[in-house]
Amino acid sequence: MFNKLRLGKNRNNTSTLRNKIDDIKKSPIPEHVAIIMDGNGRWAKKRALPRIAGHHEGMKVVRKTTKLASELGIKTLTLYAFSTENWKRPKNEVEYIMSLPDEFLGTFLPDLIKENVQVKMMGYKNQLPVHTLRAIEKAIEDTKNNDGLVLNFALNYGSRAEILDGVKQVLNDSKSGKLKETDLDEKVFSSYLMTADFTDPDLLIRTSGEIRLSNFMLWQLAYSEFWFTDVLWPDFNEEHLLEAIETFQKRQRRFGGI
Repeated sequence: MFNKLRLGKNRNNTSTLRNKIDDIKKSPIPEHVAIIMDGNGRWAKKRALPRIAGHHEGMKVVRKTTKLASELGIKTLTLYAFSTENWKRPKNEVEYIMSLPDEFLGTFLPDLIKENVQVKMMGYKNQLPVHTLRAIEKAIEDTKNNDGLVLNFALNYGSRAEILDGVKQVLNDSKSGKLKETDLDEKVFSSYLMTADFTDPDLLIRTSGEIRLSNFMLWQLAYSEFWFTDVLWPDFNEEHLLEAIETFQKRQRRFGGI
């Protein structure tokens, strides 16, 4: 586990949060949490800063969120870092975002290795800049033997493209005789997706007040619990993650049953 988190400067606040963490751990923890990290640009605009300042601040939140997720016992944390549609953004913003894996993993990787976190990525690697892919693949390689929290980055990821690619692979395997039509069910089709090695998310969190999925894990989120907040991603803190999990623990998941 990560070393105990430093949850604020005020000793009373730290004690309160520590007690809340301990209480939450007494109830079932979501196995897989997915987060749409939204609001970096708006956070920067509110402060008259360039949009890239929001992305830089957002990476600090990734670090804190990963540490708390590991401490809580979450098995998989999937972070929506860059969508297949985000290439439409201004060139300088895209270039900066693509530099973040090198910067972030360069400083955070030793901690991830030490604390038994395994880095993974889902998305289309062939479109990523060389330096971005190099940083990610190094993190994946250096943490491949870790068996603690899986930190899964959705980078250059789009769910519709993922599903279409899965359908194409199913058709190819059907034509070649590798897959029979009678064998195809939801479980088999899920194995053709980028999340084949993961359970479906139990909890989806989206920041910034937007209430939509933005082409994120459309198949996998069929029965996930959703938690939306107006908080912009750079302002998302430990209390917010704990609130989301506490809300999750109070819900009854029926999966279509009674």
